[in-house]
Amino acid sequence: MARYLRMAAWSLAGAVVAAAGVVYGAFLIGDQKAGRTIDVRVAPVAYREDAASIAHGKYLFESRGCMECHGAAAGGKQVFDDPGGLQVRAPDLTRGNPEIAHYQPIDWVRSIRHGVSPSGRPLLVMPSEDYNRLSDEDLAALVAYLRSLPPGLGAPAEIRMPWFVRAMYGAGFIRDAASKIDHKLPPSPAVVPSVTAQYGGYVANACLGCHRADLRGGKIPGAPPDWPPAADLRPVSGGAMARYDKAAAFIAMMRSGKRPDGSAISTVMPFDSFGRMNDTDLTALYLYLASLRS
Repeated sequence: MARYLRMAAWSLAGAVVAAAGVVYGAFLIGDQKAGRTIDVRVAPVAYREDAASIAHGKYLFESRGCMECHGAAAGGKQVFDDPGGLQVRAPDLTRGNPEIAHYQPIDWVRSIRHGVSPSGRPLLVMPSEDYNRLSDEDLAALVAYLRSLPPGLGAPAEIRMPWFVRAMYGAGFIRDAASKIDHKLPPSPAVVPSVTAQYGGYVANACLGCHRADLRGGKIPGAPPDWPPAADLRPVSGGAMARYDKAAAFIAMMRSGKRPDGSAISTVMPFDSFGRMNDTDLTALYLYLASLRS
């Protein structure tokens, strides 16, 4: 019996060592992934400085989730400060940040649409999959607004991932935006806002980072462990959209953060931003989501 116990103990020890080796290997791969260079060939989008573009860019910044991470004045914001060790501060996007001050038109395109920094490295937390399909007109307006802002304090991005998050990243359980995006896709053509499901599909791109490309929801990769899973946005049994048979009810939820029965939806959902969408955008979004029957 003692012999078998010793064998079992050695087997267990070997399994622990092997598991530790796998985790450590994944951790090292995570560092390699974070430091890789991504060659993305894109065309620059010309700068604009007209009042209409700046105003539209402000609307996009405030209503498409940018404000949630970078702050109301784009001066940066603490996004995650989890006791488990995950800390993320989004950078100042004004010219007060020396790196942003040196951005060229092509750098804005790589960063916003492709999740790639001017140096060619992946922007680890930037959800560029939400913005990859921005038309040139909308991207130019967004950049026009950011370039019009007075300089902030210049704080850079700060990202600290605990070892187990880095290992999950290395193992592929967590992916950066640059690995999710098809970089060969051309940008969306100019889109005229209208109360149609087609335009709603364009608006729905802002939902992809959390609700996934198919909008079926689920656990949000890389999110703090206490975050709830993202809702299934299809009008199916158990899906969030099954509660809304009219656009008015959906718009009321997006503006209030409450379901039709008065219960509050998790504050993880960026209602402060999405609730600022105008009626055209929200109605179109409703029509698109309501059309996702399969």
